[in-house]
Amino acid sequence: MNLLLIIVAVIAVVLLVTGGFVQSLNFLIWVGIVLAIIAVIIFLARMITGRRRI
Repeated sequence: MNLLLIIVAVIAVVLLVTGGFVQSLNFLIWVGIVLAIIAVIIFLARMITGRRRI
């Protein structure tokens, strides 16, 4: 019975940790998408206005 309890506890901890990683990665994916959209908007604004600062 103790072995079964330990196995269930380990599985629960693993699922909690991976769930936290997935939520963190999901948040980082959205941050990356927003930053990519901002970069595209800035790039297009520079192309339209003709500014070429490097």
